[in-house]
Amino acid sequence: MATAKPKSISKTEFVRIITEETGVAKKDVAAVLGAVADLVGKHIGKKGPGVIAIPGLVKVSVRVRPAQPAKKGVMNPFTKQLEDRPAKPASRKVRVIPLKALKDMVK
Repeated sequence: MATAKPKSISKTEFVRIITEETGVAKKDVAAVLGAVADLVGKHIGKKGPGVIAIPGLVKVSVRVRPAQPAKKGVMNPFTKQLEDRPAKPASRKVRVIPLKALKDMVK
């Protein structure tokens, strides 16, 4: 029998654990998490610099993907038939890169 994967902790559990380990009030921990989320949103938003590092954990950046024009007569490698591919609009993709401290935690 396959064993079930362990589930990630919820936000409530996360806040509770930080509250117990630091002795800071639950309300304050939740406020700090909200402030971090807002800060990340501002930095990776359209008006921000597009990158932010959360010290010791991750670097979050935005990659701008240019628009892809429509292509006619492209061979499908599986069926070997020619097909038309529609155009794709430009998009912004979020990229999260683990920093060295986080990589060392996993080892």
